[in-house]
Amino acid sequence: MINEEKLKILMVEHSAEDAEHIIHILAQGGFQSNYLRVTTTAALNDALLTRDWDIVLSDYALPQLNAQNVLQIIRTQNLGIPLIIVSSHVNEEAAEHIMALGAYDFLMKKNLARLVPAIRRSLHEVENYQRFITAQAALQKSEALFQAITSNLPGVVFQFLLIANHKTSFHYVSDASETLLGLLPQKLMDNPELFPELILPDDRESYHQLMITSAEQLSTWNWEGCIQVKGDSDIKWISLRATPRRVSDDATLWDGIMINITRNKLAEREIARSREQLAELSSYLQKVKEQERARIAREIHDDIGGTLTAIKCELYPCMDAMLRKPEFYQQKAKSIESLVDRVIDSTRRISLDLRPGILDCGIVAAVQWQAKEFSNRTGIACKVSCGNDEISLDSDLAIAIFRIFQEALTNISKHAHADRIQVKLVELDRLILLEVIDNGRGITNVDMEKPDSFGIRGMRERCQQLKGNFHISGDPEKGTKVTILIPIGNLEQNSVHVTETDLEGGVAKIPRSEYIMKKRKFRGSE
Repeated sequence: MINEEKLKILMVEHSAEDAEHIIHILAQGGFQSNYLRVTTTAALNDALLTRDWDIVLSDYALPQLNAQNVLQIIRTQNLGIPLIIVSSHVNEEAAEHIMALGAYDFLMKKNLARLVPAIRRSLHEVENYQRFITAQAALQKSEALFQAITSNLPGVVFQFLLIANHKTSFHYVSDASETLLGLLPQKLMDNPELFPELILPDDRESYHQLMITSAEQLSTWNWEGCIQVKGDSDIKWISLRATPRRVSDDATLWDGIMINITRNKLAEREIARSREQLAELSSYLQKVKEQERARIAREIHDDIGGTLTAIKCELYPCMDAMLRKPEFYQQKAKSIESLVDRVIDSTRRISLDLRPGILDCGIVAAVQWQAKEFSNRTGIACKVSCGNDEISLDSDLAIAIFRIFQEALTNISKHAHADRIQVKLVELDRLILLEVIDNGRGITNVDMEKPDSFGIRGMRERCQQLKGNFHISGDPEKGTKVTILIPIGNLEQNSVHVTETDLEGGVAKIPRSEYIMKKRKFRGSE
């Protein structure tokens, strides 16, 4: 409120005597006034521009200025100074007119008993109006900020009311409802029952139950469920989170947000599915590993063990003291030599099954050797096309690519019914590209989604572990194409590079000259 001991008054008054009389009355009412009297438009404009005033007291009509002019000048300068008309002669109609234009009060000079109360009331009104303007500006700023926040949130902000008879209503819904729910905000506020109708039947009960529980316990309302927007074939997963507060004995109001979590749910399902597949693959690999161990043990026991036993039996008669003819010992030696050759062949065969030695000559030679072995075994023509005679890879990467190639050939022999295979192996800007194309029946999506398609799953997992890409596609009755693209690490060519992994596996990078010599030796043995 304005300090009552000092009041700045701008007085539009022709009579100095009347002005002094007004100031005397104000002093009696408790105001110490600092005033300026003006009589012309120019003086009034200058006074309003150069000083601040608490109130303007004006006669109704001066020779060069009237009350309407004063009121217009105050408004033109956008000032909130209250104007009180103090006049000696004016009719009732004119008084009503000037009050309608915006004057705060109208008094006659001959009766100024209401002057002090009128000034106090006017000052209170101005103060209240300024508070209103300030509050309104703050509210508009707050609303603008709220709208900016809600328009950028990835969901629908809402206020939801529930009263005792389970009647519901939306007090506020943000613009995002049109995108998420397919409903305009005003339409949803006018028809709150439209939202439950979007919820799939299986999730409606949980929606209502959690709402009632939240209202009774004033606990956070958390709900997840599926909705289907009218005209949309897709189903959306919605997460609703709202905080309740009691607005009356029988009414609960929630402030909350609804967001689309469909992507998260699909990702969760995909992760769960991937975990199940990995668990199945791990179990399958463990089973295969045990079967392979059993096969190797059986091979060693039945083949190598049996042959060694036969050698021992052949040697036993040669170790007694009985003298025999030289022909006897020559025959035994030949028999033992034959048995030893058999052991060597068995050992080489088992070793090749575990890890082909041709891998020491590089991935190109290994792929060409495997293709030739596959053709000899199955009768399926297998043509290999390589961009270079040699591609420098570390042993782990070479083995992984070789195993993927083996698995691709195995799948073709089991399922493709093909008679021709084309293989492409090239190095492309620090990437290894391997393509295996057959002319068989063509793989289908159903084939790839089979629970027991461990071969494809294993190839894909190997590629992912190597930060590579795996793709398989089929064309009915035209064949299947397997493509892998794997990045190559930074390797120094033409140098020996031995790691702990290489030493444990018995394989090391070899110099270019030694590599070529080994390859020539291998090709000569063919």
